[in-house]
Amino acid sequence: MDMKNVENASKKFNFWQRDHKILQILKEKGIEIFPSPKAWEKFDFVRKFFEKKPKEGYFIWVKRQVDFPLLTCITISTQKISQELKNILIVEKGIKVKANVLCAAEKENLCASHSAKGKVILKCGASLQYHHLHKWGKRDFVNPDYEFILEKNAKLIYNYQNLLPPENLLVRTIFHLKENSSANVNLIINGENSKIKIQESLILEEKNSQGILKIRAVGRKNSKILGENMILAKAHSKGHLDCQGLLVDKNSTISLIPVLSCEHPKAQLTHEASIGKISDEELIYLRTRGISEKEAIDLICSGFLKI
Repeated sequence: MDMKNVENASKKFNFWQRDHKILQILKEKGIEIFPSPKAWEKFDFVRKFFEKKPKEGYFIWVKRQVDFPLLTCITISTQKISQELKNILIVEKGIKVKANVLCAAEKENLCASHSAKGKVILKCGASLQYHHLHKWGKRDFVNPDYEFILEKNAKLIYNYQNLLPPENLLVRTIFHLKENSSANVNLIINGENSKIKIQESLILEEKNSQGILKIRAVGRKNSKILGENMILAKAHSKGHLDCQGLLVDKNSTISLIPVLSCEHPKAQLTHEASIGKISDEELIYLRTRGISEKEAIDLICSGFLKI
């Protein structure tokens, strides 16, 4: 979402925070929404998720089936501000829900910091489509650090996109899969004058759990991308790890380290990993169609980053 449209779209946000100020909480029937500090005080069980009372962030508890997507928006607009968010999303048994999460800088060159540590709990049979979009300024530091817990028969589709990267990005995510649960995880990383580290772990903890972890990373304009990604099987389960990188210029680097770790004789784990450059044939083909070199490169990168 373009930041100039955020104001117009504000009525749709279930939770909207700018810098340290909560601009809106839009409650819906069947959903509990509170700032994280308030949830810490109100619900005893929230205290087990964090070591101490959070300073900021959101708590969303989906208790009944809803027919609309949850929308949250966290933005920064002030020079050198530092956000330290603690977020919790809980989806109750058998409920299907979609969540669209936007985290962004409203201005360039803020030199700001955005740190978000979160827990997402899917109760038995719950289903969640979680779309996480990041858009940052070129001098920001960003650290999303999330843990997903999928109980028995839960299903997750998780899409993370960072198309406008900050100067420094550290992404950490852990997925815990219980019996017969499944996760389809997709990360799209665009490196541009940035230093990016990706640490993704998908843990198949109980029987018949299954997960797919896909990563697409593009390195251009002096970017450095390091991906350390793992699937760990502790039970009779299936997992697939797919890491692919596209290197656009000579001054950028991409390192992708796929790790498969198996602790059960009946587990099936597979992986594929590749790093390459833009094909000369593709570039020539597009150029002969009247497209400039820059436009052709952007088009190829956009196609590569679609999962």
